[in-house]
Amino acid sequence: MKMKLGTMAVAAVMAASPVMADLVFPSLSYRTGPYAAGGIPFADGYADYMNLLNARDGGIGGVMTNVLECETGYNTEKGVECYESTKGQGALVYQPLSTGITYQLIPKATADGIPIHSMGYGRTSAANGDVFSNVFNYPANYWNGASGAINYLMSQGDIAGKKIALVYHNSAYGKEPIRTLEELAKKHGFELTLLPVDHPGQEQKSQWLQIRREKPDNVIMYGWGVMNQVAVQEAANIRYPMEDFIGIWWSGSENDVLPAGDAADGYKALTFHGVGNDFPVFADIQKYVVDAGNAAGAGDQIGTVLYNRGLYAAMLAAEAAKTAQEIHGTGDITPAMMRDGMEALEITEAKMTALGLPGFGPEFNVSCENHGGPGLIGMTQWDASAKTWSLINEFAPSDMDVIQPLIDADSAAYAAENNIASSCK
Repeated sequence: MKMKLGTMAVAAVMAASPVMADLVFPSLSYRTGPYAAGGIPFADGYADYMNLLNARDGGIGGVMTNVLECETGYNTEKGVECYESTKGQGALVYQPLSTGITYQLIPKATADGIPIHSMGYGRTSAANGDVFSNVFNYPANYWNGASGAINYLMSQGDIAGKKIALVYHNSAYGKEPIRTLEELAKKHGFELTLLPVDHPGQEQKSQWLQIRREKPDNVIMYGWGVMNQVAVQEAANIRYPMEDFIGIWWSGSENDVLPAGDAADGYKALTFHGVGNDFPVFADIQKYVVDAGNAAGAGDQIGTVLYNRGLYAAMLAAEAAKTAQEIHGTGDITPAMMRDGMEALEITEAKMTALGLPGFGPEFNVSCENHGGPGLIGMTQWDASAKTWSLINEFAPSDMDVIQPLIDADSAAYAAENNIASSCK
């Protein structure tokens, strides 16, 4: 029987216990390969936040953290190998950082009783915790992103009869929003054109020639790595208006726009977290981690979009671990306890402010039925002269009237195929 204890009671239990093992957080990173420019800052942000907790707070609930970094090169086979080589070392939660790797790890991690957090990527229908008991994708997913883009466009004017093109990475990741956009096209009366781009995305002449010929009113992009840089440059080459070009959050970092220089000014990207370095937590990271010589990287990525995303993932993991410690009355939590903490996670503005991240992300709760959070989506825009991203639209709801039936149908099909019984009853 589980018993919830307050923080002081947890501390008392831990003080009376033997020395505990570290809290192990594997980091399936990719500092090499075609997507290294995106993988490096995320891995740095993730590790630096965990190092901050160790140096400033003595870990989480009095137990030190240990980030086990394993290089995947954004390769699915290597990602599975990393999982197999680290899962027996006390791994509490996996952040696969790849939709392809996530798909492969879902059945493995579920069988092993280890939770996965595919934050803003992976299998969207994993938001249904009744089917995907060990998979979480809060606070937003790819279908929320697709809806967020359309909602933003509708806030700017009527989109009935307009043309919208989706330029997407021709992979499981890039294909994720297609069905949602097709349903939204039926609902709102816009015309959708699909333009796949093969890995790694350096050749896009034909796609942008088609865009120049057909003149869509807006372009939405689900890209990653060099594909994003090339797309922004190709858009500039055909003089496509940057303010009409919207990327998903994996197509909205400094890496994607800086190569195009001033031509990228006005480009937009969706987000589910804050941008910039104007948050108190960064001063603590500078003091306790970077200046102490314990930064995961060179310390030059702080405040960039993907560094912030890695930090955010680490913060959510740490808060779930704290929640698990409180639920179970011990600092030495297991993967099963960590799963409970993730399912009971509550992120409030007061909590984020106390963590040095005021206004950094939306408030949300997780539950047994909903592992995906509220799906609140913000919009950012690039200022080429200042070389900064700004949040131009507050976190707003996505169209769950369209998305929820898609989640229900896809997760029901997965449950039937894999003989999965309800986990919430």
